[in-house]
Amino acid sequence: MSNVVSLHDKTFDLYIHQKDIVETIASLAHRIAADYAGKRPLFLSVLNGSFMFTADLLRHYTGECEVSFVKLASYEGTATTGTIKELIGLNENIKGRHVIVLEDIVDTGNTIDALFAALAIHEPASVKVATLLYKPEAYEKAHPIDYTAITIPNKFVVGFGLDYDGLGRNLPNIYQLIQ
Repeated sequence: MSNVVSLHDKTFDLYIHQKDIVETIASLAHRIAADYAGKRPLFLSVLNGSFMFTADLLRHYTGECEVSFVKLASYEGTATTGTIKELIGLNENIKGRHVIVLEDIVDTGNTIDALFAALAIHEPASVKVATLLYKPEAYEKAHPIDYTAITIPNKFVVGFGLDYDGLGRNLPNIYQLIQ
């Protein structure tokens, strides 16, 4: 696979190789499994972007768990719109459950904020956040990000589930926008 990819009108270069991503996710899965030993958390995967992160995390998670999916969106192009659009809601009963939200990337925190508000009314025992990528420079909310695989600067990235206007999710590596 090339070190440079073009998607629509933008060019991206290789930023994080798949091998490094998967190794980091495996380590994170073991950490979460240790923290939830003897419990059965519900992993709540935020689609579309987190599907690859979710698959790899669950492959390496050694404890009992359940998984469900919600779909929210706040991006158009390379910028967040700031408006969360709930597309598919929560179908599980989470009252008294330990919920771990799985995100592809946390930047402004708008999605996390909307999820915490939506989940709180269902009275879970706890809600934690695990993310593949975290941009602390862009984060504007108060909720802690409990589990981070990789911390990155505030740059636009694609691949490994992340897209640019629908393209690039299938790329095995993570690529950064060339300015």
